[in-house]
Amino acid sequence: MALAHRAPQHVIGITIGTAIQTAIGGSLLMRVDPLSPAPVHAGLGLSCGPLPCPDLSLLHRSWSGHSLVLDGVVLFLIILGRYLLTAGGSWWLLRLWGRGRTPKPTPAQRRRRDEGIRHDIRLSVVSAAVFALAAGLVLWLQAQGLTRLYARPDAYGWWYIAVSYLAVLILQDAVFYATHRLFHHPLLYRWCHHGHHRSHHPTPWTSFAFDPPEAVVQALFLVLVVALVPLHLITLVAVLSTMTVWAIVNHVDLDHLPQRFPHHLFGRWLIGPAHHCLHHRRPGVHFGLYFTFWDWLCATEDQSYAASVGPAGVGSRAS
Repeated sequence: MALAHRAPQHVIGITIGTAIQTAIGGSLLMRVDPLSPAPVHAGLGLSCGPLPCPDLSLLHRSWSGHSLVLDGVVLFLIILGRYLLTAGGSWWLLRLWGRGRTPKPTPAQRRRRDEGIRHDIRLSVVSAAVFALAAGLVLWLQAQGLTRLYARPDAYGWWYIAVSYLAVLILQDAVFYATHRLFHHPLLYRWCHHGHHRSHHPTPWTSFAFDPPEAVVQALFLVLVVALVPLHLITLVAVLSTMTVWAIVNHVDLDHLPQRFPHHLFGRWLIGPAHHCLHHRRPGVHFGLYFTFWDWLCATEDQSYAASVGPAGVGSRAS
């Protein structure tokens, strides 16, 4: 019978926190499949199979005395710093590339854009705090042995890493569509989602600008996933990294992209900038996160979108 293997909780928290700005953190109190071969003890409570184990004693000694409050502050700074680096870096690259290629905004347009960016950053700071609390919750659950995170890639088979990654994306997309559409209900919109839509022309800064209730829902979804679904750390980092990249790309407004941007590479069933930017301009359509399936099935897809998925169609929309 395999043994549950333990390791310092902060390592997963650091790994996930630095992976994306919407990270919920994690820990190293891993669990392996009870049918997998018995692990080999590697010291510090970390048990591994035939794969090599890292020496974590230095990290363990440096973090073992940290308090829950201090860990929460560190997670908050990691998540917020990640957001500032990814969103700010993307915005800087867009502006650098756009010099001489995109129309220069008028003073009034620039003022509205800058006000929108400041608003998005303020919301993102609150979101970072919410996700830091969720990260702390995951750390606690992991310490109690209540998550399904595992360390050995062969515990469920290498194929499961890829399958579970896709399965979580599909599940997250379905939950996001349902909650996103619910937050657009007139009774909830003002309190749960209005802040995210303050700008009709989003930027990478908008990618993490959740209203607090929506941030709580998104964070709790990730907590439930790690509590219920067996996930390797690689899979969890891949899912969270996908969230970050997808959110930033989808919030690049068409006005900041070249007319020849290859929107068609996203395909008919994957959401890209052209799809999500229409949602910010027409809030009654396009509620999905990764895939267009639910918008198509629930008749919330813009009628002209399918025909526009192509180099010429989407490019003309951006003009």
